[in-house]
Amino acid sequence: MTPRPARSAAEPPTTRAEAVYVSLKEDIAEFRLLPGDRFTETEVAERLGVSRTPVREALYQLQREGFLSVQFRNGWSVNPYDFERFENLYDLRQVLELEAVRRLCERSESLEALAELEAYWLLDAASRDADPHSVARQDERFHTALVAAAGNPEMARVHADVTERIRIVRRLDFTQPERVEATYREHAEILRAIRRRRTERATSLLAAHIAESRAEVRKITLHKLFEARRRARD
Repeated sequence: MTPRPARSAAEPPTTRAEAVYVSLKEDIAEFRLLPGDRFTETEVAERLGVSRTPVREALYQLQREGFLSVQFRNGWSVNPYDFERFENLYDLRQVLELEAVRRLCERSESLEALAELEAYWLLDAASRDADPHSVARQDERFHTALVAAAGNPEMARVHADVTERIRIVRRLDFTQPERVEATYREHAEILRAIRRRRTERATSLLAAHIAESRAEVRKITLHKLFEARRRARD
């Protein structure tokens, strides 16, 4: 089976298999399905009102991404969060984005791509987006747009794949109001540094921004897991 291409966070499902994939991944992301939980294809098909064929396709896609394991004659189970894998993906993300920003600071034609990002991120506090889900989508778009503007489509393709694979934890960064405020501030500083072609400052700011986000999402994920397990026991 061909691996599913990376999707935008806002891109709607186009097939039943993709709709099942999105639904199950959201259940894992929202801690409705916890590590160790078991279920069968039939249970998922009945709950979502679809046949087992799209369910099976979605399950194998989530298995390839490391979220599920198939149990011989015993259905499927949710894997523990693999923080080492997420750390590795964050490392790759940082390498790609830092190189993209270096290129942006050197290419005058690429600065035109910053205008749309600046329209969202360079706002006063009263005008900022108050919806954390919207901010999460715009944050993802900010980073993918920087890489795309660097002009290397293969770099952008790899970055899009990494973005898809870390989205499940990365979006948690925007469940805290102070993190939304910090993201606005840090993105604005990065954009200004790129606009002024201050390569060292832009890359330094971006590296610190990614490191802070990585630390926060790990902490928030562990807290969410603890709370979900406590609710399940109660």
